[in-house]
Formats: sequence, C-alpha cells, structure tokens
Amino acid sequence: MKQWSFLLWLLVAVDCSLAAPAAEVKFYAAHGMVQDVSADRRQVTIHNQDIPGYMKEMTMDYSVKDTNDLTGISAGDEINFTLAVGENESWVKNVQLITHHVAAVTNNTFVFDADSSELKPGDLLPDGTLVTETGSEIHFSDFRGRALAFTFFFTRCPLPDFCARMNRNFAETRQLLLSDASAPTNWQFLSISFDPDSDQPEVLSGYAGLYRGDDARHWLFASASTNTLASLAPRLDLMVVHQGANISHNMRTVVLDPQGRIASQFDGNNWTPEQLADAIVQAARKTP
Repeated sequence: MKQWSFLLWLLVAVDCSLAAPAAEVKFYAAHGMVQDVSADRRQVTIHNQDIPGYMKEMTMDYSVKDTNDLTGISAGDEINFTLAVGENESWVKNVQLITHHVAAVTNNTFVFDADSSELKPGDLLPDGTLVTETGSEIHFSDFRGRALAFTFFFTRCPLPDFCARMNRNFAETRQLLLSDASAPTNWQFLSISFDPDSDQPEVLSGYAGLYRGDDARHWLFASASTNTLASLAPRLDLMVVHQGANISHNMRTVVLDPQGRIASQFDGNNWTPEQLADAIVQAARKTP
C-alpha cells in the first residue's frame, strides 16, 4: 500500500513539473490623467504620458482587476500607476493619486467632433465608403441581404486586449458559425481600420492572414476613409484620437440585420464569441 502511495505521489510530482510555465507578465511604470471611471470601477479611462519601452502618449480604456485600486480616484485626477501586460490581456494596478482635478490635457485633440445623435437598435446605418484588402472600393450597402458584424482596429495597436482581442474574437465567432450546421449562411464579418494612411491594402492583407489563415470565407478586412469615419464615429460613440504617430481609441462592435439596420452593439472588449454568434444568428433571421 505504501509503495502505491509513493508511486502516486511520484506521478503527481512529475506531472506538475511538466506543466506549462505561466505566461509572462510585464510591468510598466506610467503617469497620466483620469478621464473616466466606470460605475463598477472595473474600467478606467486614462490619458497616459509616454510609457518608456512600451508605447507613446495615448488615451485608453484600461481594465482594473482589483477595484480597490480606484478607491478615491475620479475623473480629472492626476495619477501614477502600473500597466501590467500579459499575452492576452492588460490591466492597471497600483494606482497612486498625485492631485485631484487637474486641468484637461490641451493636446488631446479629438478628430471626430460632429454633433450627431447616437444610433439606436432599429436605426439604419448611414452608408460609407471603404477600401478593402484587395484595393477595391466597397460600401456598407453592398452587404444588404446579409447580417453584417463589423468592428474597428488598427494594425499598429500595441495592447493585446484591444484590437488583437477583437480579431481573435471574430476568428472564434466565425468558427462557431461555420461549424454549426443549423446556423444561417447569410452573414459577413468586416474588420475596419481607422488608420487608412498606414493600413494600406497590402498591410491589411498580411495582417488578415494572422487571424483567418488562408480561409477568407465570410471575413473581409478594409480601411475607412476619413469622411466615412467623420460621419460614422459620433453616431456609434466611437472615439478615435490621433496623438502624433499614435492612435487612442475605444472599442465598438456592431451587428446589422440584412436590411442594414442596427441589430445590436457591443461596447468595450468584454463580450464573448458566443454572444456575438448569437447576435449574428438572430440578426440574420430578421425579415423586413
């Protein structure tokens, strides 16, 4: 009996020793001004200064794992904090208040400032011009008859839980729909870059392959013209801020029904592929 117990212990010990090492997390000291704190204190919008060795000055919605880190912190506060970056996520920790309610950052210039009402479910999406990864020009109206799910990104985005997560989620959602024999077939994915100067068709084509491989079914990458973004961004509450060579942004993923109407919108990056797949199936089955 003792011999078997020893062998069991040995097998467990060997199994533990062969376990994959935990993904490395890197930590960066940062400084910035709080723009907004979510009601549940699990997200904070920060205009951060340059983070040496990682990224330039930006305004971002950051996740917060320990809500106690935001105790006493509110919009307008100047803070020091630590940015933790793992393989698939990033978050803010060790927030330290410097002073309350400093003046707004004057060089944080918003590109899109149109005074337009935000679109609601059931509203028709305004048409817009896009340039695809093949260099052809398309419009949102070209996808009528299909449920269209689109999101925004740019290929130079440095954070793993922003643009990269949107594309990973699209990849997983597409696989869910392709593998479901009962799912409708009238659906399409569209990943839209808001950095058309950098994200030329050849750049988009190479980037697309990182997420969909050689199988381009139901998924197209494109860039939006400045005019399209200027008219569309405020209608979707999409924030895109050009700060020198960098772009700060929030995240919006939208599902249209086959008539081009807003079926649902996912804000932020905490939705799941299962939720998006369900929204697409429901939208695809809508009739006029």
